[in-house]
Amino acid sequence: MSSLLVRPEVFLDRIESFGYEYLSFETRKLAQGQQYEGETGGNELAMVLLGGVCSVKTPRGEWQRIGGRASVFDGLPYTLYLPVATAFAISADTESDLAFCYCRAEEQHPARLVTPDQVRVEIRGGGNATRQIHHMLSPEFPAHRLLVVEVFTPAGNWSSYPPHKHDVHNPPGEVDLEEIYYYRLDRPEGYAIQKVYTADRRIDQTLSVRDGELVLIPEGYHPVVAAHGYNVYYLNALAGSARSMAASDDPDYAWVRDTWREQDPRLPMVKR
Repeated sequence: MSSLLVRPEVFLDRIESFGYEYLSFETRKLAQGQQYEGETGGNELAMVLLGGVCSVKTPRGEWQRIGGRASVFDGLPYTLYLPVATAFAISADTESDLAFCYCRAEEQHPARLVTPDQVRVEIRGGGNATRQIHHMLSPEFPAHRLLVVEVFTPAGNWSSYPPHKHDVHNPPGEVDLEEIYYYRLDRPEGYAIQKVYTADRRIDQTLSVRDGELVLIPEGYHPVVAAHGYNVYYLNALAGSARSMAASDDPDYAWVRDTWREQDPRLPMVKR
């Protein structure tokens, strides 16, 4: 991987694997009345409604007028899980903004719509490292490899902190996962900063990430900070050696957990 920062034109309206073994990703924006047809092939798929309302038809079921939030900052998500070898047809009931999280899979699991009332909301961290997490495809969800969450980080706060990694298969403490971070900001001129580094500094990148861009996490620690004045959203897709979120903190920074006394009162940022 020559660069961990990926511009949106790379994965807009086409599936891109970024050199990963399991994960691939695509985004699409559909005008009202526009249709799109696809096929999961050898992948399982989590289709996340970032904004808008659409209907989906498949041989495994039909779902009418799913979605509803105007943008990721306006409500909890609808996520449609589709298994391998599933054709689908999407019709945009309103202008729709969609993210497609694909993952190579060999197992068959039922198609299922995860509605906002089924999303577990977690407020994690403390102080200016408090953030909001929406669990859509958790380890308990019936899928082969794919895990999906979305995270909201208030302006000026740190996220994915203390820095953690999941690049060694050593359960239950840590498992080896590929990961993507797909970003949206509440004001498009804003930015986040993400650092990706390994303990030996074989990877050591500090990235300025803007609205609609994506960061690859093939290995290493990967903290994030939201620029002052700009709320940051990112969609995480993960897959690897086990369906677990187990990770290990960078031992140089793990001590900060003990300093947290209260959580940021701005959270929850997004409510049901």
